[in-house]
Amino acid sequence: MPEPHTLPAGPRRGRRIAAVSVGIVLACASTAAFLTVRDSASASTPDTAEAAAGAERRAANPFLRAPGSPMTVIAHRGASSAAPENTLVSDEVARRAGARWIENDVQPSKDGVPYVLHDSTVDRTTDGTGPIRTLTARELDRLDAGTWFAPAFRGLRIPTLAAQLADLRLRGGNLVLEIKGSHSRDQVARIVEEVRDHGMADRVLVQSFDPEALRHTRALAPELPLALLRDTLDPDPVAVASELGLSAYNPAVGQLTAHPGTVEKLHAAGVAVMAWTVDTADRWKTLDSLGTDAVITNRPAELAGWNAAWAQSRPTGS
Repeated sequence: MPEPHTLPAGPRRGRRIAAVSVGIVLACASTAAFLTVRDSASASTPDTAEAAAGAERRAANPFLRAPGSPMTVIAHRGASSAAPENTLVSDEVARRAGARWIENDVQPSKDGVPYVLHDSTVDRTTDGTGPIRTLTARELDRLDAGTWFAPAFRGLRIPTLAAQLADLRLRGGNLVLEIKGSHSRDQVARIVEEVRDHGMADRVLVQSFDPEALRHTRALAPELPLALLRDTLDPDPVAVASELGLSAYNPAVGQLTAHPGTVEKLHAAGVAVMAWTVDTADRWKTLDSLGTDAVITNRPAELAGWNAAWAQSRPTGS
C-alpha cells in the first residue's frame, strides 16, 4: 500500500519487545426477532428479516471485532519501522511484538514466481534495479534486500510467497496478502496454488485495490476471504462489498475519519473494516471510537502495547 509518510528507519538490536497477543475473535450472534401478528400467524416484516440476515452475516465473519475486544494488530509489511520491510526478519520482529497478522505485497517475477515486494521496481529496497516483472526468479534471488535499511541486515533476500507462507506455517502467524497491481487470472491462480499447497487457506485474507483480482480469487478459491483496499470511499461501500463478496472493506484512515458513519453501515451488512496505514496513538483512539475492527500499522509493537493499556483502562463490563 502507498506510504502515507516517511518513518524513521534503523535496527533496534537487543531491544526486548513485550509481546501482547492480539487475536481476531468471532463476533457474537444476535437473536433474530419475530413479529406476532393479530391473526396469530407468524410472519416476518421485511425490516425484521433484513435484521436477522444481517445478524447471521455478522456471526459468520471472524474478522469482525467482538464487543469489548481491542482492534486487531496487522503488521504492515512486517514490523517495517524496525526491520527491512517484506522480509522474513520483519515478519519475525512483528510476531515478537504481538502481531498475529502480517500484511504483505505479492507480485510475479518475469517467469511467474510470486515474490513479496511492494514497489513495482526493486530499486528502493534492494541493491538491484529494474521492474520486478522484468527480472527472473534467479535474478531476484541474488539481490540484497537488507542493506538499504541498515548494514546489520546485509544479505537478506526478497522472499518468495512460498517462503513466507512456509515461515508463517512453521513459526506462527496469519497473512493479509495484497495482490499488488494488475494480475491476470493465471497469475492469481499461481498465488492461490501456493496458498493451498502450504495448507494456509484458513490463515490468509486476500486484499487488493483491483476488484478484478478479487473476482479472479473468488472464482478460483471461494474459500479465501476477500478485502478491498480503497484510497477513496466508494459512493456505496456496502453495495460494493456485497457485489464482490467481501469479508472486509479496507479504506485509508482519512476516509474513515471524514465519513465516521461508514463503519456502522458496513458492520450492519456483516463486513469488517480495516484501516491503513496508522502509526499514532491519537488516530488509534479515533479508530477505536468508530468501532474499527483492525489497524494496519508500521508499528505493531506500539499498537499492541496501546491495546494492552486500552484493555486495562476499560470500565468493567464495557
